[in-house]
Amino acid sequence: MRKFGSVAIVAAAWLFCVGATGEAPLTAAERQQVVDQLGQTLEANYVFADKAKTLAATLRAHLDKGDYDGAQDKGALAQALTKDLVAASNDLHFFVGVDPAFAADYAARKDPARAAALRESDRQAERAKNFGFTDLRRLEGNIAYVGMSHFADPELGYDAAAAAMRFIENSDAVIYDMRYNNGGHLEMAQLLASQLFRGDKDQELFDYYYSDDGRRVARGQWVLPALPAKRLTGKPVYVLTSSTSFSAAEWFAYSLRKLGRATVIGERTAGGAHPVDRKPVGSDFFVQVPIGQIHDPVDRGDFEGQGVTPDHAVASAEALTVAHRLALADLAKADPAKQADADWFAPALAARARPVPVVPADLKAIAGRYDGRRIDIVGGKPLYTWRERFRVTLEPLGNDLFAVEGVSDFRFRIVRKAGKVAALERIDRDGTTTNYARD
Repeated sequence: MRKFGSVAIVAAAWLFCVGATGEAPLTAAERQQVVDQLGQTLEANYVFADKAKTLAATLRAHLDKGDYDGAQDKGALAQALTKDLVAASNDLHFFVGVDPAFAADYAARKDPARAAALRESDRQAERAKNFGFTDLRRLEGNIAYVGMSHFADPELGYDAAAAAMRFIENSDAVIYDMRYNNGGHLEMAQLLASQLFRGDKDQELFDYYYSDDGRRVARGQWVLPALPAKRLTGKPVYVLTSSTSFSAAEWFAYSLRKLGRATVIGERTAGGAHPVDRKPVGSDFFVQVPIGQIHDPVDRGDFEGQGVTPDHAVASAEALTVAHRLALADLAKADPAKQADADWFAPALAARARPVPVVPADLKAIAGRYDGRRIDIVGGKPLYTWRERFRVTLEPLGNDLFAVEGVSDFRFRIVRKAGKVAALERIDRDGTTTNYARD
């Protein structure tokens, strides 16, 4: 199972502390050995065989010119090699790091006991990250939200994925947040995407090939015929992106849009379309190397170096609110009876996008009693109390309108007469109102 993403953030933590271990300075012979071994690894695994030879030659040329003479420790050499690989290839997937434990584990991967121990270690590491599922919510209007930091190996994260899929199965629309997803296993993307298509019709999602120590493997990934949750066929789908959306996260957005199954909202993505793998370089170093190419199922294209262009280009910080508003509007177009939902939630979404400024004098003016109810100002926020037992915060929505903490079926409006606060009006979602006169 191949990983389609970046481990650079994790690896960097090791890279930048290596020089502080008191290791002996690298000799010229050791630097040459690393460069030679790295070149051999590139030629055996890089997706573009002809470019692999060019990259290997480029690194050797840097070595011959003395560009690595200043790299006195392994971390510094790894950093220099990473910089030159990325510059020569224009591929952000490349990363060289130092990890002797990885090299040893890789060499021992054919030992069943060692392989099982490593697998369990991976499971525990993923468990601590909830297998990439960072946030599951039901938004206003029965719209599901799925936030993910990465795509875990589904062999490890299947139960978490199944739970997420069941959580969203009764929604009217779904928003997948890939803004801060740096990739991972395309098989997890396949599992989640399968919920959006019929199971009785063949539908390819991705097509790709990769190199594995000189061996070429070609694969296609299709909609899975059996799932742990109900399908969302026909339900509107939205994918949020940012400039940090990477690799498998980009493919999730790209293919769903190509298949006409999702609307992409946010910013252009990073442009890392190639699957990657970690390969040892000698006994201390490793290289993260692009090993293959993926193609979309429609016109066999990809987005390497260009990124995925959103259908609705907005700042990534605003993408969720824009998607939520668009989902409500699309649902209302399909079913006019749901226009009331779009209208009802509009003030809250507007305030979420542009928080209403709070003027202390205005808050002070609304404090008081209203027919058995009370508004106090606590910590600069209005606190609503009923029967001296139930206390909730009121959130300003503008124009004297306030949302009620934890409640979506009614809200309050301040009623003024001759410029003075006269009553508190409860507005229910069905349009009915009740006035509570100020004492």
